[in-house]
Order: sequence, then C-alpha cells, then structure tokens
Amino acid sequence: MQPYLDSLLADLTAIRDRAPLIHNITNFVVMNQTANVLLAVGASPVMAHAAEEVEDMVVYAGALVLNMGTLWPELVDSMVLAGKKANALGVPVVFDPVGAGATALRTKAARRIMDEVQISVLRANAAEAMISAGVEAKIKGVDSLEDGESIGDIAREIAAKNKMTVAVTGATDVVTDGSRVFFCRNGDAMMGRVTGTGCSSTSVVGAFCAVQKDYWQAAAEALGYYAMCGQIAANGAPGPGSFEMALRDKLYNITRSDMEAILAVETP
Repeated sequence: MQPYLDSLLADLTAIRDRAPLIHNITNFVVMNQTANVLLAVGASPVMAHAAEEVEDMVVYAGALVLNMGTLWPELVDSMVLAGKKANALGVPVVFDPVGAGATALRTKAARRIMDEVQISVLRANAAEAMISAGVEAKIKGVDSLEDGESIGDIAREIAAKNKMTVAVTGATDVVTDGSRVFFCRNGDAMMGRVTGTGCSSTSVVGAFCAVQKDYWQAAAEALGYYAMCGQIAANGAPGPGSFEMALRDKLYNITRSDMEAILAVETP
C-alpha cells in the first residue's frame, strides 16, 4: 500500500500548501462542523447559498460541494446554477444527495442535479447513490437499508453510465470510476454517533479533488484518510462529544506511521 500512502500524503501536503477554496452549498445542521473539518485538513471553506452569488463564488473555488441535507426548492436552483458554472470552468463538483428516496422533493432534486450538472464524485450511502441514479433501493430517512459493499457492481454501472466517480460510504467504503474499484475497511461505529461525519467526508473529498485531478484517486485518498482518522480518534474517545474533537485533531496531525499501523484498504 506504499503507492497509495505516498499519493495520499502528497495530496494532503498539496492541500495544506495551496489552501484551496472549497465552495459548499450544504447542510445547515452541520455547516460549522464541515467548515472546521476543512480547516483542519488545510483547505479554505466558504458557504455561499444564494442564487445571486453562487456563480460568482465558484469562480474562485478549487471544488464545489453540493449537499442536500437541508433542502428547499430554491436551494436546488442555486445548486444547479453553481454546478453548471463549475462545469464551464472545469471546477470539480462533489454531490451528496442526502436523503434521496426519503421524500419526493429529495428524489426529484437529486435526479435533477444529476441530469443538469456533470458530477465529478457522487458521495453517498448505498441507497442514496442508487436512487439518485434511478435505481430502486431501500432507505429510512437519511439512513440506507442497503449494504454498501454488496452494491459494488451497481456502483460501477452508475459510475460508467454517468462518467463520474461513485463513492459509497458505510461499514466498508467503496469507490469506483466504472473500471477501478477501491475498498476501505477503516473507520469506527462512533462515526455514526456524531451528526455530520458523512457530510464532512464529502467536503474532504472536495478538498482532495481540488489538488488531484484523477477524481477516483482523490475520493479514495480522502475517504481512506478520513476513515483512518476516525478510527484512531475513536480509540481514545469515551463518547461522541470527545470523539468529535479528537477526529478534528487527528485530521490535523495524523502521521504516516499512524496510517501504516492501521491501513485496511484494497486497490487494483
């Protein structure tokens, strides 16, 4: 796994050297947490949602992150405007279709964004990824009732059909561009006890996409890094409150030796 770690650490260094602006149109519940996670990684976060400014803001961005966590119709319009501008500028777009399938509004919004914006990375749980791409799946609220690793073949089909990378997170994270497949078995159940760990991982994918133009590689590095930090943070945290602080600290100061001690990934 040395080539994987070499590339991950090189791109993490690039993020910290360049501090790319990551434009988030995102979940109001986790906005502060997401911003602080991006700062810990080394990127520069901005949260700009108004339709009147999103096209101007994305001009400065290294990546655009679209997150449907707190959704209303006008926000979808802003996401589409920003996404189209990002496409025109060659700015990568990372899409998190939170709760797709839970309500008609969310399903319609996810499919509209997928139809009108060229997505670089779709970061979602198994059900959200499937439903966003028009595949039937089971979901309860924002929680998938599908198993992430078992949908590897479906994820490859979705990625190939839409010419994008699909990153499905769960007990095992799966990242595919339609041909290459990456599995990460790092992480900890504590990550599901803190609001916004999934949303924050989407923004971390955006930070890596800002410096690594192979978006499959960027997503694989981002999710492996994030999962390893979560696993280490959980080992010393007695509960969710201290875990959230420990995760942010470990994102900031993780070392290669930390990663080598626990890395559990598979790449082609």
